[in-house]
Amino acid sequence: MTFSSHSNSQQQDTAFVVDTRRSPQARLHPVSMSNVQLTDTFWQPRRDINQTVTLPQQYELSARTGRLDNFRRAAGDSSIPFRGIFYNDSDVYKWVEAASWTLAQTPDARLEQQLDEVIALIASAQDDDGYLNTYYSFERQAERWSNLTDMHELYCAGHLLQAAVAHHRATGKASLLDVATRVANNIASVFGPQGRPGTCGHPEIELALVELARETGEPRYLQQAQFFIGQRGQKPPVLNGSPYCQDHLPVREQQEVVGHAVRALYLYAGVTDAYLETGEAALDHAQEALWQNLTERKTYVTGGVGSRWEGEAFGENYELPNERAYTETCAAIASVMWNWRLLQARPEARFTDVIEQTLYNGVIAGSSLDGKLYFYQNPLADRGKHRRQPWFDTACCPPNIARLLASLPGYFYSTSEEGIWLHLYASNTAQIPLASGEAITIEQQTNYPWDEEIGVRLQMREAQDFTLFVRIPAWATGAQIQVNKQPVEGLAIKPGTYAQLNRTWQPGDKVTIVLPLEVRLLESHPHVTSNRGRVAIARGPLVYCLEQVDHGSVDVWDIVLSGQTHWEVQAQKQLLGGVVTLHTQGYEQVSEDWQGQLYRPHNQTRQNSYRPVQLIAIPYYAWANREAGPMQVWLPLDENIKL
Repeated sequence: MTFSSHSNSQQQDTAFVVDTRRSPQARLHPVSMSNVQLTDTFWQPRRDINQTVTLPQQYELSARTGRLDNFRRAAGDSSIPFRGIFYNDSDVYKWVEAASWTLAQTPDARLEQQLDEVIALIASAQDDDGYLNTYYSFERQAERWSNLTDMHELYCAGHLLQAAVAHHRATGKASLLDVATRVANNIASVFGPQGRPGTCGHPEIELALVELARETGEPRYLQQAQFFIGQRGQKPPVLNGSPYCQDHLPVREQQEVVGHAVRALYLYAGVTDAYLETGEAALDHAQEALWQNLTERKTYVTGGVGSRWEGEAFGENYELPNERAYTETCAAIASVMWNWRLLQARPEARFTDVIEQTLYNGVIAGSSLDGKLYFYQNPLADRGKHRRQPWFDTACCPPNIARLLASLPGYFYSTSEEGIWLHLYASNTAQIPLASGEAITIEQQTNYPWDEEIGVRLQMREAQDFTLFVRIPAWATGAQIQVNKQPVEGLAIKPGTYAQLNRTWQPGDKVTIVLPLEVRLLESHPHVTSNRGRVAIARGPLVYCLEQVDHGSVDVWDIVLSGQTHWEVQAQKQLLGGVVTLHTQGYEQVSEDWQGQLYRPHNQTRQNSYRPVQLIAIPYYAWANREAGPMQVWLPLDENIKL
């Protein structure tokens, strides 16, 4: 299928993260990210850095590490050696996606030129039959599709498809979409009921094919995604039968999240995409069971997922160690992707709460405040040795962060037949079309997540009847909502739901939302043995930690909280890009009386020795941006401290 090419001199109003406008099972429909202009001091500065620092640096690193030269080689220059790992094409595709979403909102001539050049380079590497993978060129051509379990051909193709859809939606240009449709057609000619069996050891192609079907209107791509989903867990297996590759059970029979965390969550996102188009009950039942298992037994308080270094995998139920937490940045991003798709099918705040929890903690901790360094793993406790790096041999995380930050405005709002849904909070101006065709301008004014009040002003040509759905986070006990400074009679305001303001709205009406930002001490399920006797500190959507740099000679691993803790909240505009810090008196556990012993007989009458110490807690996302030192999220709690 050929698409007409459009200039991107004006930003597109079809820049949807996921386009569910025609999805039969979708209850929510997208708002183009180009219609949402963030003006806040939390997210927009990060997005500015993403555009001006991160994307240029990632482009240079892709060039320096041979990722771009690999495409020149595949285009015909066999004198250029292949460099890097066999899945490195995917990093370039994610950069293309990030750059495209950036251009959906902000004109940038240099970035646009770089993007056009990279896309032309990608197109030049495509074979006549549509196949495209730089690793399998020249001497390896005969090995194509020979090792689906390990070699990521379909995974790389999936990221190409996602990048192409993003580029088309953001710019109107079809240069990469034409490449992607030829790739998809080649895949469909090889795999399927009339072709060979198989799927990819690393899921990604499934969700990408569904999105390509939405973009092109070609049902064959949806059918291909369904085929790949159905290939998993067969007897005998088409891969290796392992949870690592999501080949241990058919998806429709899965009840527990196991295996490689990113692979699992990319697959689940594809499953939900397929459900949104088909309404298949078995997929729906599976995704609900898997979501409950993930959120009730296998998610860290930061929203991070995947506890084991071995296999970058989920552990057993409640296996959530802190210092040895793997919690790959890509897995947190994959969780956001899956929960966003689940939200389209079921507009329930439980999914948005996970998105918010993960964005503010598990995702942005993966990048330094200056946008130049990255965590691959995100532990919740550290001895002072874990530091961010500028790049990795396996560099999946850096461009993954970049594409999520670039597309973030697309996650703030949705529409439905009933009205407008407010998912996330930050100062912004958004133009949102109603189902009736009328356009509403929403202006959010807030200093969230630092301050509790959110102002939402609605502008329109004339009075309109619709429902405004306002998310009340599960932690927001005592939340309040007023319209034009007056309480709303009969309005149900329940944490963990969307409050429904159904009325005739007048131009200039203002909704005021108050989400109390009390400091909370959180405890774990008792089966999380790593956290027994410990608490985590949270305020609003943010999880906090203690970092050594704020505590002088007192080792944060020796700090204990008492049961009578009183917290002082301080705004620190010059610290860590501007944060709210939490202050209280804690206690240092004294160990001098152990006199070199590692073990000793228990004595019920002996009391632990403590010294008072002033504690400063910072948001978890901001740790490791200063000098190296130990860090802790979960702190021991002693209700019986006596000095």
